Amino acid sequence: MPSNDVRILIQAAVPTAAVGAVAVAVGGAVKGGQGAIGAVIGAVLVILLMGTGLYVLQWIARSIPHLFQAMGMMMYLTQILLIFVFIALFKDTTLFHPQAFALSLLVSTLTWVTAQARATMKAKTYYVDPEPAAAGNTAEAKEASGRQP
Repeated sequence: MPSNDVRILIQAAVPTAAVGAVAVAVGGAVKGGQGAIGAVIGAVLVILLMGTGLYVLQWIARSIPHLFQAMGMMMYLTQILLIFVFIALFKDTTLFHPQAFALSLLVSTLTWVTAQARATMKAKTYYVDPEPAAAGNTAEAKEASGRQP
């Protein structure tokens, strides 16, 4: 993973983890141990799904750039479906408090999206790959030699 991609991942994951820690403290204070566990699970689920999605999308952008937008939509759909599957599997659990889980999931997701958007805007990533200077000079040399008799 290029350093620019790692920087975006870190700049999105760190604020999300901080918000998750606050959610754990609030969940623990309001709903006890079950609230804290629910908040931890919500924050960790967001960091895992969003981090994996970002990694996969960066890989797709480098290897299959013409499918990037379609794969981005598929990635977000897959993430939402995985969250729905997780919720369906644990809908009647007593392991964690569902409201603390839901609020932590929501706040962590909003934090991740905001932090990733901010990091991407500040990254100054090229929209196109610049041509190497040597290749440009070679093309110019060929044109110049073709013009002279």
